[in-house]
Amino acid sequence: MPTRNRRVLIYSHDTFGLGHLRRSRAIAHALVQHDPGLSVLILSGSPIIGNFEFRDRVDFVRIPGVIKLQNGEYKPLKLPMDIEETVALRANIIRHTALSYEPDVFIVDKEPHGLRGEVLDTLIALKERGTQLILGLRDILDDPLLLAPEWQTKNVLPALENLYDEIWIYGLPQVSNPLEGLDLPAAIARKTSYTGYLRRAVRNGAATLDAEKPFGDQPYIMVTAGGGGDGELMFDWVLRAYENDSAQPVPAFFMFGPFLDPDLVAQFTARIARLHNVESVTFDTHPESLISDAAGIVAMGGYNTVCEILSFDRPSLIVPRTKPRLEQFLRASRMQEMGLVKMLVPEAAAIDQTSLPDWKVMATALRHLPQQSVPSEVVVPGLLDGLRNVNRLVEIAAGRRHAGMHVVDHDRSGQQTGNS
Repeated sequence: MPTRNRRVLIYSHDTFGLGHLRRSRAIAHALVQHDPGLSVLILSGSPIIGNFEFRDRVDFVRIPGVIKLQNGEYKPLKLPMDIEETVALRANIIRHTALSYEPDVFIVDKEPHGLRGEVLDTLIALKERGTQLILGLRDILDDPLLLAPEWQTKNVLPALENLYDEIWIYGLPQVSNPLEGLDLPAAIARKTSYTGYLRRAVRNGAATLDAEKPFGDQPYIMVTAGGGGDGELMFDWVLRAYENDSAQPVPAFFMFGPFLDPDLVAQFTARIARLHNVESVTFDTHPESLISDAAGIVAMGGYNTVCEILSFDRPSLIVPRTKPRLEQFLRASRMQEMGLVKMLVPEAAAIDQTSLPDWKVMATALRHLPQQSVPSEVVVPGLLDGLRNVNRLVEIAAGRRHAGMHVVDHDRSGQQTGNS
């Protein structure tokens, strides 16, 4: 192989929210900052990836978008095609891009086969070329009782055992094991490494697009739901607390997210306009500076927001969703046990199953939030070492590729068919 710069390809299926895209982007930026001889290409289905800035030597290919429906099925975001045609189109773009780019390392975010198996052919083709194949997992995927049958249905284990070279978990075992409850062969366990959480920083010169210091030098509470598509209940609960308790000592700044329904944004904005101590913005592609300056954070507990809470050492109140996945609830529960965050569960604050959560519970929590302990008061070794360890692991993996690894043929299911 002729000498050339190292190349990393990251696949992020992006059917809902910003989690996969923001995690992939954070990793890409850390890699090129660490290694001036490396470039990163991101494959993403996010409809708003073009709104984000990318460092030099980081670029993206936008594949046709799909969205996940309430019943768990998928449909095309824009194209007048059925889902099978759309997935086939995405798979062709993914494979053609990967074979043209010829990455040394291919990192697949969360879904071992990709959306409905769309990345499997690419994995097999790259394996034959000696590319190092990495599955990157967030700290928690779902309730183990639900994850095990889901992965069994998808027949994931052959790919983990025979295609992927390594599995990286962007968290710590003392917080959670995302593969708990899965009957994994020892060969897969040996491939697995915990990196720590992915530290975030305020990029120099990256001012917020829509708002900066929303209340001047006055402290404020930041209320965010990440992408926002499932943030209605949390936003309403916090807003009712301010509407009914006008003496709240610290004002609130709402960031709705790009995927909150526009009608809901309009309704919330109209209510906020009647309050003297609440402001809002739809979305900001640089939320880090707003979060780092906040006196406290109210959030739903998605992976990226928790990384920001830990990185900027902010007192936080997590209001996790419990459907369709328990991921946020499980993360918040464990981190509350460790003393890193506080949690309020909407269902537990409701008077009965048909009522909204009590605004008085939220109002009390908001009053206490700025005085809460911060995450750094709990010593957790390696908590935020994720990006540093990913840099190291990519350097090792790319070195293996350049040194020349043996090539093994694989069939469509990921079962080994040839001899090394």
